[in-house]
Amino acid sequence: MKYIAGIYAIEIIAVIICILLGYFIYDKRFKRNHGAKVPPGFKATEEVNIDPVTGEKTRVYYNEKTGERFYRQEK
Repeated sequence: MKYIAGIYAIEIIAVIICILLGYFIYDKRFKRNHGAKVPPGFKATEEVNIDPVTGEKTRVYYNEKTGERFYRQEK
C-alpha cells in the first residue's frame, strides 16, 4: 500500500513541476510588455497580438540593425 501511495506522490510532484516550468520558462506572456516608451531605432510593425486570457493588445516594434523585438501594450 505504501508503494502505491509513493507512486502517486511522485506523479503529483512531477505534474506540479511541469506546470511551474510551463508557466515560468515556456509561457513568455508575463515578460512580453517591455514598457511604455519605445527605445530609439525601433519601428512599429503591423504585428499586433491579442492575449487570449486578458484581451490586451500588444504591438511589436522591430530594430533593423540588431534584429531585436520590443513589445508595448496598446491602449
